[in-house]
Amino acid sequence: MRRKVLLLLSFVCFLWVKADEGMWMLPDLKSQNAAIMYEMGLEIPIESVYHPDSVSLKDAVVHFGGGCTGEVISAQGLVLINHHCGYRFIQQHSSVEKDYLTDGFWAINRQEELPCRDLSVTFIEKIVEVTEYVKSQLETDEDPEGTHYLSSTYLNRVARRFADENSIEINSFRSVELKPFYGGNRYYLFIKKSYKDVRMVGAPPSSIGKFGADTDNWMWPRHTGDFALFRIYGTAEGEPAEYAETNIPLEVKNYMKISLSGVREGDFAFVMGFPGRNWRYMISDEVEERMETTNFMREHIRGIRQEILLEEMLKDDAVQIHYAGKYAASANYWKNAIGMNEGLVRLNILGTKKAQQQKLLALGEATGNENYRKAFEEIREVVAARRQPLYHQQALVEVFTNGMDWMKIPATQTFVSALLSKKKDRIAAEKEKLIAAADTYFESVPFPEVERKVAKALMKAYMEYIPREERITVFEVIENRFKGDSNKFIDDCLRFSIFGSRENFQKFIRKPTFHKIDKDWMVLFRSSINNGLIGAELAMEEINRSYALAHKVWVKGMMDMRTIEGIPIYPDANSTLRLTYGQVLSYEPYDGMVYDHYTTLKGVMEKEDPENFEFIVPDRLKELYREKEYDRYADEAGEMPVNFIVNTDNTGGNSGSPVLNAQGYLIGTAFDRNYEGLTGDIAFRPASQRAVCVDIRYTLFIIEKFAGAGYLLDEMEILQ
Repeated sequence: MRRKVLLLLSFVCFLWVKADEGMWMLPDLKSQNAAIMYEMGLEIPIESVYHPDSVSLKDAVVHFGGGCTGEVISAQGLVLINHHCGYRFIQQHSSVEKDYLTDGFWAINRQEELPCRDLSVTFIEKIVEVTEYVKSQLETDEDPEGTHYLSSTYLNRVARRFADENSIEINSFRSVELKPFYGGNRYYLFIKKSYKDVRMVGAPPSSIGKFGADTDNWMWPRHTGDFALFRIYGTAEGEPAEYAETNIPLEVKNYMKISLSGVREGDFAFVMGFPGRNWRYMISDEVEERMETTNFMREHIRGIRQEILLEEMLKDDAVQIHYAGKYAASANYWKNAIGMNEGLVRLNILGTKKAQQQKLLALGEATGNENYRKAFEEIREVVAARRQPLYHQQALVEVFTNGMDWMKIPATQTFVSALLSKKKDRIAAEKEKLIAAADTYFESVPFPEVERKVAKALMKAYMEYIPREERITVFEVIENRFKGDSNKFIDDCLRFSIFGSRENFQKFIRKPTFHKIDKDWMVLFRSSINNGLIGAELAMEEINRSYALAHKVWVKGMMDMRTIEGIPIYPDANSTLRLTYGQVLSYEPYDGMVYDHYTTLKGVMEKEDPENFEFIVPDRLKELYREKEYDRYADEAGEMPVNFIVNTDNTGGNSGSPVLNAQGYLIGTAFDRNYEGLTGDIAFRPASQRAVCVDIRYTLFIIEKFAGAGYLLDEMEILQ
């Protein structure tokens, strides 16, 4: 009996060690995670992290721009995020004369803080589980296919219905969002408040904020000061509003206190943020599908485009500023796709998935539940049936949608309709709209020769990967009219099309005719792309309907299996607020190689390469290093810490997430993952997966000592 108890305790301890896997729902923390978080080192009440009805750390975490996470670090609405999250807004304010990407930017007072177009910061006011309510709505819904349980359109209607019944106010700044979890087995409603007057406060030069650039991206060790500062503004009453000079800095409900105590090996840490997507409940067939479709196209198509863009960017500062954000966004998941595929093979994730699915199938057989095997076989059939249309869809997305900016021409359908109506007033009104849209378009593609080079290369790649009989219809024109010469077709588009140049458009708009639009090469090209995308989507629509139903059953089975084994369960990431926890830990990527848990400014100097734009070190930073002007930001050894790693479960969308210590104080900002951990979107490997973070001491050091913007620290609460 004593031996059985010891074995049981060993099993429980094993589960606790593994419990740092998971992107946990905040309402579940008290019941599912509090005990293990206390055991690992948490020193504050779990209610201080999240409380459904009072102020907690949750209220200092924001969704920045819909794609990243930020943390409020002062009572005046100062928000800390990643440099790469703010990159397009730094770019928005940059020019050849004021190149904030290269030189950095620091507002010396509130009047110099720069308003950012199309940027919002969103707080989560409340999270409500509404599973039973949604089920009751589905029971009365007329849905013969039974798929409304995942339909965002349908769930939005249910969310509004719930809001009406519970007197939840909705307006242009306050919204409700209803999302399915665990494949549609549970539902949560998020009440959100968005502020749309957000201003840039400060950003280091890219030589700090992007130090290492593509070479170091997704790698460890890192030496990057990937941070920037923005501020939320609202009305005098603290309500959201569109930009206005009369708006004032927001007096926030809560903000994070900053600790300079640093990190040590084994320290407990937790992260809060908005992880984008992961797919932990995939079967092995789906993993292979991801490798051979999405990842394959991202690697090969983006690689071609990036090579051309980088060459052109290095030639011309104006080109560099225009394409900097586009290049960075593309390169990020280009390298991710490469690393993920390598890791999936190296770590035998397919073998792990097969063992996992066999375990669930065995459970079904043992309990007489045939639903698991039926769902498994259905998913396999779906994956096999959709492989080719998905492969083609990903080619279309990477080549045309993501790859060719010059193909984002204005829509012409309403103008054509007006021309055919022959009504002068209608034609005049639609003409003005088209002129405005064309102005915006031409401003968005100021370097047509760069677009020409990219288009020619990507057209050839598309023809290489997609068989002739499956290509979009414009390639029939290229074969028949241009004898298969796609380069000549691209040249003629830019030479003759209405949207080939401003001059062409102005000539057309003076005497517009239906015939000119109907026969226009770029209009026909864009139409062909759209038809191709629609065709691929339709080809998979019916197939994926069957998948959704089977996946729901399969995920339910995984939940059942984990419940039987006593393992806490968590849903896949879906851009909703989550918490992950773990430790500051070094790791061993390969036999005989150990990576420490932190880096210092010494490593920046060791990586310096004045001939390589990725590794240029500013003179001021070198001066500070030589003089050791670190003051209170130095570590115990007198060195300047830069980055550190934690074994928390992160993914895209966690960029900018606050990293907090056992006392709930801010110690860093998550900004990347390590190369060995890129398989984590599909299968978490605690031994090798790490989140890479900017040490808050380096952030404050750069603000005060490098930038001379120490006045910003006066509004923060900093604990030694």
